[in-house]
Amino acid sequence: MKRDTVLTIKLPTGEYAVREPGRFEKPKGPFTRKALAAAHVVADPLSTREPWLEAAIDWDATIAYRRHLWSWGFGVAEAMDTAQRGMGLDWASSLLLIEKSVNEAKGIPGAEIWSGAGTDHVSNTNLSGVIAAYEEQCTAIEKLGGRIILMASRALAACAKSPDDYAKVYDRILSQVKEPVIIHWLGEMFDPALEGYWGKKEHRAAMEVCLSILKKNSSKVDGIKISLLDKDKEIAMRRRLPKGMRMYTGDDFNFAELIEGNAQGYSDALLGIFDAIAPAASQALSFLAENEKAGYHEVLAPTVPLSRHIFCAPTRFYKTGVVFMAWLNGHQDHFVMVGGQQSARHVHHFSELFRLADAAGLLADPPLACARMKQLLTINGCS
Repeated sequence: MKRDTVLTIKLPTGEYAVREPGRFEKPKGPFTRKALAAAHVVADPLSTREPWLEAAIDWDATIAYRRHLWSWGFGVAEAMDTAQRGMGLDWASSLLLIEKSVNEAKGIPGAEIWSGAGTDHVSNTNLSGVIAAYEEQCTAIEKLGGRIILMASRALAACAKSPDDYAKVYDRILSQVKEPVIIHWLGEMFDPALEGYWGKKEHRAAMEVCLSILKKNSSKVDGIKISLLDKDKEIAMRRRLPKGMRMYTGDDFNFAELIEGNAQGYSDALLGIFDAIAPAASQALSFLAENEKAGYHEVLAPTVPLSRHIFCAPTRFYKTGVVFMAWLNGHQDHFVMVGGQQSARHVHHFSELFRLADAAGLLADPPLACARMKQLLTINGCS
């Protein structure tokens, strides 16, 4: 689709012509893929809390962003790593976030929400301590009426001595949950503390351990989200899941291909990038639901380079790009993050992100986006 130039901006690489935004329509019906967006939190820039030590959240803006995602047909995956869980957002703040989001969802027809349960309020513990920590968080979420995403545990990775230790913990927790959960296998590229998860450093060997746990507890597992940024590993695991169990892609590099799938199956999605590309991803999923494959690829293909840039190494800093997009598009009035994470990327990274967002048609208000990009360039010494 041809898009006309509307204005120009001087980036560090030279003059850049910004085009009119893409035309994306809200979904008229359900998607044929389950699509959950891991949502970010909006910091409160006027708080007197020390930003490196305590999370200060703008609750109104944070909940408004969930309404934005729901309006585009996405379910919300709450209090996940996109929300800086364990990376600035502690369990107490996470539980309050979950409570507010679950309550908000109850008033919106069709709004779906799943919430992360982990062990991030404990450290330096043993297996019994890990089990107790998971039980505490799962119970708290279920008490609020929430559905559970069972997050990977740094504490378990630190204290487990073998794959059997992982099986012991997961078997125990899954035996107690009220409704089937989504299990999240977060790779070390997202969180170095999770290297060797499932008791094996090599991913294929770890996959065998994980699959055995899934098969043993299949009635308590809705699906698994794997975030390894390796499409071949995801496809291989997807084909071996128990019947009816979903594979939620967490591959922010190859999501377009994995969601489309092939004759042997497809992936549903639980993605942080959906936070940043919701309008385009929603339009693409609507095309897919209508079997308009050409439209699906035309809309979604330009978002893949953007996603790969946002999630480039060090991948754990991707949250900075997600929040930057929300600021460019007017969903928040500032570019301040919990833990001061807005400083995690350099100005050239932001400049390229701006260019790729425009290429994908995802600068909803080009004059506003350009004005804010100029602000960032100015405070970084670019004129």
